Amino acid sequence: MSISFAQDITDALRYSQDEIQGTARFRALSGAFGALGGDLSAISLNPAGSAVFTRSHAAFTLSNLDTKNDVQYFNGFNSASRSKFDFNQGGAVFVFANNDSNSPWKKFTVSINYDKIGNFDNLWVARGVNTNNNSIDLYFLGYADGLRLDEISALPGESISTAYSEIGSLYGFGHQQAFLGFESFILEPDADDDANTTYFSNLADGTFDQEYIYASRGYNGKITFNAATQYEDNLFLGLNLNSHLINYNRSTLLFEDNSNLGSLINNIEFENTLSTIGTGFSFQLGGIVKLNKEFRLGLTYDSPTWFTIREETTQYLRTVSDIDGSITINPNIVNVYPSYRLQTPGKIGGSLAYVFANKGLFSFDYSLKDYSSAKFKPMSDSYLSSQNNIINNQLTTASTYRFGAEYKVKQFSLRGGYRFEESPYKNGVTVGDLTGYSVGIGVNLGNTKIDITYDQANRTSEQQLYSVGLTDAALIDARNSNVTFSLGFNL
Repeated sequence: MSISFAQDITDALRYSQDEIQGTARFRALSGAFGALGGDLSAISLNPAGSAVFTRSHAAFTLSNLDTKNDVQYFNGFNSASRSKFDFNQGGAVFVFANNDSNSPWKKFTVSINYDKIGNFDNLWVARGVNTNNNSIDLYFLGYADGLRLDEISALPGESISTAYSEIGSLYGFGHQQAFLGFESFILEPDADDDANTTYFSNLADGTFDQEYIYASRGYNGKITFNAATQYEDNLFLGLNLNSHLINYNRSTLLFEDNSNLGSLINNIEFENTLSTIGTGFSFQLGGIVKLNKEFRLGLTYDSPTWFTIREETTQYLRTVSDIDGSITINPNIVNVYPSYRLQTPGKIGGSLAYVFANKGLFSFDYSLKDYSSAKFKPMSDSYLSSQNNIINNQLTTASTYRFGAEYKVKQFSLRGGYRFEESPYKNGVTVGDLTGYSVGIGVNLGNTKIDITYDQANRTSEQQLYSVGLTDAALIDARNSNVTFSLGFNL
């Protein structure tokens, strides 16, 4: 058990964002469903949408995700891709009509639905010659600076595993990083004294050949328990109670070589793994108003999501030098950290739809989310408080625009959509704007509906290799594309 881990702004942002997932019809309109309803994934957007159903209905969705990342790192260019077939939606809505013709309340609906709102499957490789004189040694120096030598080194006769574990339990993550650097001979103390707090590197200045491999898997899922009602012919109101699930696994591996004159260390291999599980709760309120036969207006409020998150890590470090040969620091220890809490931003949204002659529709959705309001808790923790300040200073309020259209030809429906999401960063560069489009087709076979959709989204970002020391960034041009298949049927 280690007392702390380096949660940062990237973790807060990862669990604060949601993607266009869900049914094929929902994705075909790029999620522009806030004023429409009548779709199970639309319920997770606007809880009033279940009251639009006229009959009980169920749907299940499979999707094939293909990710491609083009990466530039100094003089190096590289592409990596990954493909995965997955279940990303399933649920049912039950409609209870009111047979009292004198009551203004026409019907009541309840539903339960699972949507994957975030897919963490990703792979990218940054490879190039670092000409900024930046090596991974800066990572270990950054953590070691100011720490006593006896707090980051093994006791006489103590094994690497025991020392790594005890240092983590007593002092935490930062001391463990300094320990790795010292025991691998990347770092040397200025004085061979337990009270020493300054260090230097055994790597000489120059250029460094670096290859960084990032691989992740997992998801952010939401189980929605919904209730909604229809008042008269024109008003629909709904409430969602949501249970959130996080499962995230990440592995990073750095290879670094140098032939700089005076370097005692020429090769470094540094691996880190992270396993994260979390649970959370949120609620949503929504309404849909039929202004007339053609126009519909939707309004929604999404509360913050309150997460409890638990994390585990492992580390491995290997160095090679002409003097000491190969040195492997493999503690074979799983660091288990105390759980922490994360409050993600809330969101407000408005929607407008135009439905014409039962032949087609146009729909527009707008939402606003203040990413700077994300917070790690407890805020009494000095490290988490410092990260909250970084979040507040670097993130901003971002708008999302979604457009969708559908046209019916006999039993077939032709669909298309476009979306634009502003960067959550004030600088607009660390994570850039997102643009995406979608096309799809559906066929209505009476009690059964079959839908298929293709959608694609593009976004550029600058990803730092590490948050300390080696903070050079890889420029990533990411493209995510999906083929989605849904089967729906009336109950």
